[in-house]
Amino acid sequence: MRIYTVNEVADILRVSIESVRRYIKSGALEAFKYPGGRVWMIEERAIKNFLEKSKV
Repeated sequence: MRIYTVNEVADILRVSIESVRRYIKSGALEAFKYPGGRVWMIEERAIKNFLEKSKV
């Protein structure tokens, strides 16, 4: 299992960092923070799930 930062996910999805944060805030993209952490982390499976849901 690989874990990505918001910046890395933005590069993968080719969107802005703010877009990734909006996806997280809306619940469209599952993410977590380590206890006491300030940085959002996103698992590879969460990105795959997000892309599957986004297909038209």
